[in-house]
Amino acid sequence: MMSQHIFRIVLPSLALVLTGCGAYLSQPYAPQDARIGELTSKTEVLRNFPEPYQEIVVGVYNFKDQTGQYKAQEGGSTFSTAVSQGATTMLIQSLKDSRWFTPIERENLGNLLNERNIIRSTREEFSRNASVRQPALPPLLYAGILLEGGVVSYDTNIITGGAGARYFGAGASTKYRQDRISMYLRAVSTSNGKILKTVYVSKTILSQSVDASLFRYVSFQRLLEAETGFTKNEPVQLAMKDAIEKAVEALIIEGIEEGLWTTKEGGLTNKKLMDAYKAEKEFEESQLLYDRLQTTEQSKNALTLSGTSSVLNGDLGNKTLSPGFNFGYLRALGPKMNLALSMDYLNLKGGNSFSRENVSAQLNLELKILPYDQLSPYVYGGGGVIFDIAESDSEDSATMTTPKLQLGGGLNYRASNKVDIRLFIESNFTFTDELDGIVSGKRDDYYYNFGIGLKYKFKKSLAKTSK
Repeated sequence: MMSQHIFRIVLPSLALVLTGCGAYLSQPYAPQDARIGELTSKTEVLRNFPEPYQEIVVGVYNFKDQTGQYKAQEGGSTFSTAVSQGATTMLIQSLKDSRWFTPIERENLGNLLNERNIIRSTREEFSRNASVRQPALPPLLYAGILLEGGVVSYDTNIITGGAGARYFGAGASTKYRQDRISMYLRAVSTSNGKILKTVYVSKTILSQSVDASLFRYVSFQRLLEAETGFTKNEPVQLAMKDAIEKAVEALIIEGIEEGLWTTKEGGLTNKKLMDAYKAEKEFEESQLLYDRLQTTEQSKNALTLSGTSSVLNGDLGNKTLSPGFNFGYLRALGPKMNLALSMDYLNLKGGNSFSRENVSAQLNLELKILPYDQLSPYVYGGGGVIFDIAESDSEDSATMTTPKLQLGGGLNYRASNKVDIRLFIESNFTFTDELDGIVSGKRDDYYYNFGIGLKYKFKKSLAKTSK
C-alpha cells in the first residue's frame, strides 16, 4: 500500500519531468548569436488571413501599459516594469502582418515633423544658392481610424501549485505558476470620434520548475548527494505579442460583422470567418478564468439508471459486497438544486448464510456544487423506507419494513446535452437493529451503497439563468 501511494505522487511529477526534457537537454553552454525574433501561433494566422477589399490607413499614437505595475520580486522592490513598454511597436508590426491596415507613424510624430522641416529648409536654401527649383514634399498620409487602448492588467500567481515525494533520501518535486495579462483594443473614427469597435483579449503566462535530488549513505561514512532540475518561464514579451495579434484578428472579424470593412472575396469568405470566430468566442465565453467549461442545464426532468453494490454493516461478520440496481426520476428546482425520487433493489448479505432481498424507496434533495461545470461534485440527503421482498434464509429472521435516512455524494459528468454519467456513494441509516436478523448491542444497523450509472435528460423547459 505504501508503494502504491508513492507511485500516485511520483508518476505525475515524472510525467512533468519528461515533458520538460526538451528544455533540460537543450541547455545553453555558450553565448548564442543574435537571431530573428520568434513568431507566435497567431502570427501565421494573421499572415494567412484573406486579403481585404481595401487596406485601411490607421494611426497608433500610444498603445501603452496602463497597469503601472512593477515586476514582482521576492527579495525586495524593483523598478523594472511587469510588462514590456513596447506594446505600440508590437501592435504596428501585427497590423502590417495582417495586410489589412496601413499603419502610419504617430508615436514619434514630433521627430517626423522636425525631419520634414529640416528637409524643407535645406531644399529652400539649395534652391536659393543653385537657382534650381526643388520639388515640394508630398503631404503626409492621414488616418481614417485611430487605434487606442493598452494593457489593462497583469495579474501574478493566479494559479500556483506543485507535487513532490521523497522516499529514503530520493525524491523529486515540481512547481508551477500562472500569470495573466489582459488588454483592450478599440477603433475610433477620426471623422466624428465615434468608437467603432472594442475588443478584449487575455493571455496566461506559464512558469514551471522541476527538480530531483538524491541523499543517501552508500556505505559507512560515504554519503552520496546529487541534484538536478530546471525552470522554464514563458517570456512575457511573447505572451504580449500573442495577445496583441489575437486582438488584431478579433478586430478585423468583428469589423466585418459590423460592416466596417470586408474581404476582397466578400460573401462566403466573410461568412466562414464570422462563423468560425463566433464558435470560438462562444466556447471561450463559456469558460471561467481557469478554463473551466461552463454550460447551462436546459432539461428540467431526467431519468436515472445505475448499477449498485451494497455492504451491510450490522452485527454479522464477513461483510459481503452484493450487487443491485437503482432507477429514479429527477426534477430540477433550479440550477443548483434537484429533487430526486428513486427506488433501489438490494441483496444484503452478511455472516456465512444471511441473505435478504430488499427494495427501498427514497426522496432526496440534491445540491450541485459546480452547476455550470462539465464535471461537478454533488451531495444529497433525504429519507425513505426499506422493506424486504423475500423471506430471509435465516429461520430466526422475519419480514420487516423500516424507515431510513441517507446521505451521499458523487460526481456528475455531462457527456452530452442528453446524457450524464454519475458516480456516487451513500450511507443509509436505519432505525432498527434487526436488518440483519440479529439484535445485538445498542447500535442500529446501516449499510453503504455504491453506484455508477446514467442520467437521461428530457423536456427542455428549464429557463436559462445567469451565472
